[in-house]
Amino acid sequence: MDEIISLEESTALINESKQYTFFPWSKQTGLNPELIDRAEGVYFYTATGKRFLDFASQLVNMNIGHGNPRVTKAIVKQMDKVAFVCPALFTTKIRGQVGRKIAEIAPGNLNKTFFTLGGAEAIENAMKIARLYSGKQKILTQYRSYHGATYGAIAAGGDPRKFSTYQSLMPNVVHFEGPFPYRCPWGSKTEEEGKNLALQHLERIIQFEGPGTIAAILLEGESGTSGCVKFPEGYWKGVKALCEKYNILAIADEVMSGFGRTGHWFGVDYHGVVPDLLVFAKGITAGYLPLGGIIVSDKIAAHFDNNPLPMGLTHYAHPVCLAAASEVLEIYKDDKIIENAFEMGKYIDSRMVELMAKHPSIGSFRNRGLLGCIELVKNRENKEPMAPWNATPAEMEIMGKVSAKIRESGVYAMVRWNWIFTAPPLTVTKEQIDEGLDAISKGIAIADQYCY
Repeated sequence: MDEIISLEESTALINESKQYTFFPWSKQTGLNPELIDRAEGVYFYTATGKRFLDFASQLVNMNIGHGNPRVTKAIVKQMDKVAFVCPALFTTKIRGQVGRKIAEIAPGNLNKTFFTLGGAEAIENAMKIARLYSGKQKILTQYRSYHGATYGAIAAGGDPRKFSTYQSLMPNVVHFEGPFPYRCPWGSKTEEEGKNLALQHLERIIQFEGPGTIAAILLEGESGTSGCVKFPEGYWKGVKALCEKYNILAIADEVMSGFGRTGHWFGVDYHGVVPDLLVFAKGITAGYLPLGGIIVSDKIAAHFDNNPLPMGLTHYAHPVCLAAASEVLEIYKDDKIIENAFEMGKYIDSRMVELMAKHPSIGSFRNRGLLGCIELVKNRENKEPMAPWNATPAEMEIMGKVSAKIRESGVYAMVRWNWIFTAPPLTVTKEQIDEGLDAISKGIAIADQYCY
């Protein structure tokens, strides 16, 4: 364990970061980051000795928890052999091994992978592959979605932060509304009715845009930072059926929902669907090193046997990142981590029933495995949100107090607009879930005061 430093030393080091580096998604004045020194399991520690329970898996990527020595050992072992080779002219043993391991767990006939450095690049390249293969250009995606922050990925997503970033977004992206049982845009009375109306809406969009112009429909394997809006039973299958009917490719974005996060290897596994392309990142290395990719169907892979693949990245299939991925994939199996995610997801569901009875500000809880979201409202009848979609800093005053109380209680939970996410590492125990939800309950008690 590193020596605990003084508050003055910590402040000086934090100020150095603030002076010489940018912090994402924020104005740079007024930031108050914590200086993290070490992490182990589901906990991480500041340089001054404060402990936090990681109830967000940092960015919903530390699936196997922090500080697993098996990953460190695998990384060092590969470093000692070879750290980098030109990926177009050479290959490595680890590259083929990881490709095979991904194919073994991927659904259906998805067998060949194009590697990237992360999720946004994987989305960018998935859209390229779809356009190259189909000869068509349009990509259809949901308004309530997030697919990354690079030029094409942020255009594909519905996240409103893109409007302040780009005056001109990537063309040939068409958005549609998906089902949202808690806030159905069509005012449906049942989940089944909402699902059917959503699919009818999507089919109209396809017909209006012209099926002969649409390369792919891009859909999250399971909804994540857009509010964990659980897809109703049969919705994903309905989307895939429309893709087959109109000769459109189906792309599943599993960057957040993949590798056990939903209690299955991939979110689409829950829905019994095999997409044409599956995009992954985050959980493939559980955050230990950057890596992402796209695994495609045999039919798409065969297209590029005799057609050039005009895509590439300097650090494509980086051997050290692949070594981390290889070991993480084994850890998922050896430690039965995905099975634990499924069971702990059920436990969170049961605990949330109690919290909803206790807190009038909880309007909805949506969860799949360990990918969950608490939605806070001022009134359960009219569902007025505690903070609106794309809330301004002033509109985040209440949720800011909620978030601060949770952090003060020693728990890090991701808070966005009127949502509190429940996404701890997949190694979490019932006792640690209780610890996290107890802190969240203290925060929600503040929101309760604003209910009417």
